[in-house]
Amino acid sequence: MPQNAPAVALKALTEWWEEMGVDVDQAEMKALLANNSPITTAQNSAPSQPVQPEATEQTSNQPQAKRTSRRNKAKTTDDWVSEAAASAAAATDIPSLKAAIESFEGSELKKLCENTVVYDGVIGAPVMVLGEGPGPQEDRLGLPFVGAAGQFLDKMLATISLDRKTNTFISNVNFWRPPGNRNPDADELAICRPFVDRMVDLAQPKIIIASGGVAAKSLLDSKTGIMRLRGSERPFTTAAGTEVPMVPMFHPAYLLRRPADKSRAWRDLLLVQARLAEMGISL
Repeated sequence: MPQNAPAVALKALTEWWEEMGVDVDQAEMKALLANNSPITTAQNSAPSQPVQPEATEQTSNQPQAKRTSRRNKAKTTDDWVSEAAASAAAATDIPSLKAAIESFEGSELKKLCENTVVYDGVIGAPVMVLGEGPGPQEDRLGLPFVGAAGQFLDKMLATISLDRKTNTFISNVNFWRPPGNRNPDADELAICRPFVDRMVDLAQPKIIIASGGVAAKSLLDSKTGIMRLRGSERPFTTAAGTEVPMVPMFHPAYLLRRPADKSRAWRDLLLVQARLAEMGISL
């Protein structure tokens, strides 16, 4: 067996876990993968005398007592949320916010993705659509809602004269695709939330469409399901105090699976259209 076979096997197992939606400690996995020697038990591999680790270029001049593992230095979710909030607050417009999100390193999901998916559409548009997060096609292209569900979303919006090329801004509550297309977890959403709030602060939409239960529950900090949340307008307020009416709606991917519920989505779209008309916004 090649000397690095255990590392190859560990890498394959890690990728399989990620595709199945199992949380993986990426720092620990990378540390194990960096070691190309065969995996052995402590009893078989322990030397008779302690062996000092070889000094590297970065650590050879550091006292051993001052060296700490990467795991000990790891930031908590609260640390990353605070860092995201500071980075988001420093953004003065949507392009600078996009750059801040793309350079942010606080989400473990980012290490597994091809692209950071921030937004598509017209900056400053009256309507903002917020979905749950990128899928495989969105990850490849770096744009939200471009797969089958995104194409159906475009058709839905077109029924009330909305178009991402003219009057709609589209993003998500999570900017990186979770492995296996699972839903983003609470920590992943919390880390992205300061950027989402700042996006609303800067874009100043007149109304938000929350596409799907993940987005609606996250934005409203609610455990109520989308079936009960949809059908009426809900108030949404950012951490900075920006208030925008929000209409929760079924995710287009759900409607592709359950076409019988398209009539309910149509009523939600009519609600959006009526509210925009009340605001004097002509589409």
